[in-house]
Amino acid sequence: MLELKAEPLTPEAFAPFGDVIDTRTANYFHINAGRTRRYHDLAKVETLGEQARALISIFVSQPVSLPLELDFLERHPQGSQAFMPLHAERFVIVVAPPGDSIDPGEVRAFVTDGRQGVNYRAGTWHAIQSVLEREGEFLVVDRGGEGNNCDEHPLALRITL
Repeated sequence: MLELKAEPLTPEAFAPFGDVIDTRTANYFHINAGRTRRYHDLAKVETLGEQARALISIFVSQPVSLPLELDFLERHPQGSQAFMPLHAERFVIVVAPPGDSIDPGEVRAFVTDGRQGVNYRAGTWHAIQSVLEREGEFLVVDRGGEGNNCDEHPLALRITL
C-alpha cells in the first residue's frame, strides 16, 4: 500500500496536475459599476471531442475518515474537471500525472485550506471527492458529451495529514 502525507495545496506544487482556484492569489478587475470584483479565467476548461460541452453541477459529498484509504484513482481523458467548495470545506486531493499507467513514485497528496478549489487537467489521475470534517457542497465544471470519459486504475493508498 502506498502511504502519502498530504501537503498544503499551492499553485506551484499542483501545476503539473492542473490549476488551483483561489481568489486570494488571483488578479481581478472591477465590473458592474465598480461593485463587483471579477477574478477572471482562473482555470482552463478542457472539453475534447466534437460533441463535447462544458457542464456545471453541484456535488454533495459525505466526509471521509483519516487516515483515508483508497483502492483506485480515476481520470477523465476527454476533459478537465474543476471542484470549488461552496462553504469553505477542506478536502484531500490525491493526484498522479496523465498516462496509461500510474507510477507510485509520482503520486502526490494535498489538502486544501477550505477556500481553494482545483481544476484537474484532462487525463490527470485523481482520487474521488474526499471532503473533511463535514458534508461538503462543491461547484463542479467538467465535460459532457459522447464517449467514455472516466477510467479507473486500481491502486491501494493510505493518506494522512
